[in-house]
Amino acid sequence: MIECAYLEGEALGLAVWGEDEAGPYQTKPYPGQSWQPVGHPVHYPHEYVRTGTAKIMTLFHPATGQVRVKGTVSTKNAILHPWLKAELVAIMDHLPDKEPLVDPAANRAEWERWQVGLKTKFTLPLYTPLGGSWLNMTESVQRILKRRALEGSHPRTGEQIMMHFEMVARHWNTDPTPFIWGGKRLARRHRARQRRLHRLGGSGAYTRRPIRRKWQAA
Repeated sequence: MIECAYLEGEALGLAVWGEDEAGPYQTKPYPGQSWQPVGHPVHYPHEYVRTGTAKIMTLFHPATGQVRVKGTVSTKNAILHPWLKAELVAIMDHLPDKEPLVDPAANRAEWERWQVGLKTKFTLPLYTPLGGSWLNMTESVQRILKRRALEGSHPRTGEQIMMHFEMVARHWNTDPTPFIWGGKRLARRHRARQRRLHRLGGSGAYTRRPIRRKWQAA
């Protein structure tokens, strides 16, 4: 279902955005790469003062790589929902006006196909299951932003952490990298499907079940 949304949503004229919250991030030293001279490594304090934490709310558009980030001290619904509403309204206001790529009946058929096999039918939006973080590409971009925002730094306040994330997100958006669904898991699924097929005489044709040979018992 989620794979179909990533692979087919944009082709059907849908703007597919992912959402996730990250954190809490503490006000502590974050080791990382530095420009220190060889033999003179950077030193981090073994103690730090806990002066608060920060969380990050993220919206991500894999097709373009655009990301929207907001720092906060809490991601409770009272904070998350108003931010999501405002951001989604802004996103919709900037969507191009265009005719649907498919007629309503075909669009409904695609929607039903996405829900085949589900015990609980969904409406909108699509939710990734618990323990399925690898399904949400927003978490992937969050890990990239976290490395760029915090590694090699020692933020002293939660506000500094928020500022670092938001600055990195703005810089990312100047030259965003689109994300494509796939990778090793897609390759494994493809190999598994191939193992369920049986080649015919070395050609490009396959069958779903093996054809009995003459020497095989009936």
